Amino acid sequence: MKQTPITLEEFTGSVLAVPPLARHGDLSVNEPANRQLIKHIEAGGIRTLLYGGNANLYHMPLREYGPMLDMLADAAGPDTRVIPAVGPDFGKMIEQAQLLRNSGYQTAMVLPMQGFTTPQGVAEGISRFVDSAAMPVTLYIKSEQYIDLDTLQALVESNKVLCVKYAVVRPNPNDDPFLKAMIERISSSRIVSGMGERPVLSHLGHFGLASFTTGSGCIAPKACMALLGALQRLDMSEAQRLYDLFLPLETLRDSVSLIRVLHDAVTWSGVADMGAQLPLLSPSPFSMRGEIEATARQLLAADANA
Repeated sequence: MKQTPITLEEFTGSVLAVPPLARHGDLSVNEPANRQLIKHIEAGGIRTLLYGGNANLYHMPLREYGPMLDMLADAAGPDTRVIPAVGPDFGKMIEQAQLLRNSGYQTAMVLPMQGFTTPQGVAEGISRFVDSAAMPVTLYIKSEQYIDLDTLQALVESNKVLCVKYAVVRPNPNDDPFLKAMIERISSSRIVSGMGERPVLSHLGHFGLASFTTGSGCIAPKACMALLGALQRLDMSEAQRLYDLFLPLETLRDSVSLIRVLHDAVTWSGVADMGAQLPLLSPSPFSMRGEIEATARQLLAADANA
């Protein structure tokens, strides 16, 4: 795992893969399968791994967190940045801070807490985490109400927030005054599109965000990196062609569950066996296995020609 101080330039250099976390049938973490998936992602050129929602860290027991950090740090190559998630609640986050301090990790992403928050409370929690972990955070924003832009700007200027994973869904992603105002406050270089491939033609092609997070890119990392390159060159014709490769699996994920379908799609594509899904989530509907498997294998085959 890359342990040098993190820079903003890294966010334009790679897509941020958001992998699932492989488990055995007894729900223990499956280290060989996780290593296998990481090697597949790295072989496609991706150099940033973000373990968060797709890894279902929302429900991970705290006793597993330290061993997971050690495993990921050892499994990732020396040029691969790993960003683990913390939270979403403050109690879990502040205990994870002590495990991250002096660990070699350079930033952690704060999972968004649904309800029971205020913008000032979020800022206070982030500040306490940063002081305890001795690292800035990557902030995951899924709602305009989660944090106001004045508070966000202050956190960035005080070096408590490194970057933002932006995931506020809009009917038309080109029409997003909140994102436009955020860019004016903290710059596009600090913001990555955080909703997979679906909004990236707008988020990178129109708004000029630094990069994007990907789940489907765990299956097709070469095509995903090619999509990032095309968007950064503003080669929208090539970007559209590559984007279309991801849309069938992204549509299936949207129709059921982004996390559940990706977990099973990685397994059924043949990339690596992700095993059991950690409660309180469950596997994808069995009736959809054929469609998910065929779509995932088609994406994997397309990646070979990317």
